[in-house]
Formats: sequence, structure tokens, C-alpha cells
Amino acid sequence: QVQLVESGGGLVQAGGSLRPSCAVSGRTFDNYNMGWFRQAPGKQREFVAAINRSGASTYYADSVKGRFTISRDNAKATVYLQMNSLKPEDTAVYYCAARTGWGIRVKSDEYDYWGQGTQVTVSS
Repeated sequence: QVQLVESGGGLVQAGGSLRPSCAVSGRTFDNYNMGWFRQAPGKQREFVAAINRSGASTYYADSVKGRFTISRDNAKATVYLQMNSLKPEDTAVYYCAARTGWGIRVKSDEYDYWGQGTQVTVSS
């Protein structure tokens, strides 16, 4: 049984920062490649960032590259998303996801487990 719990969203003004985290249950966290996705009202779920099992490799959507940083702490079974220079268009529900296969993937249907999401709202 795998459970993912996001936290750390909130309301922030444009230009501000947030650092959502995602805690993964169990002791198999280092077996998972992890990703962050987001979904804004009326839009499809969108890939944001991903990180491989060891944390040595990361990949970002062009829309967030240079502003967001994904990281993981395998000892704490937690993945983080540092979000800087936030823009109103970043407003969405942010979801973390885990996949059991090897390697970074960018499609939502390539992930096996999902958290409940955390709301991020950026005001202008």
C-alpha cells in the first residue's frame, strides 16, 4: 500500500515563493521515480517536474524551468518542489505522483500513485 500526502501549498503574491512537499508512506520510496503535476481550472493536468530514484537526474517543463526545483530526501521519504518567482499562471492544484518503473516520465498515465493535491494560488 502506497500513500502520498502533499502539503505546503497556499496563497502567495506574484514574485513570492512556496515549497510544497510530498511524503510517501512505507519504506520503498527509493524505488520510485517521482513527479509533480498541476491542474488549473478548465485545463488538463500538466507536467511540472520529475526526479529519478537517486535524485541525480531531474527534468522540468519549459514553463517552470529556472524558477522551480524538484528535490528528494530518500531518508525522509519526501519529495519537494521549491517554487520561486511565482506567477498568477502558476495557480493550480499541485499533485505529486510516483511510478514504479525506471526513469523520468512526463505523462500522467505513466505514474502509478497519486496524492490528493495541494492548492497553490498566486495573486497579481
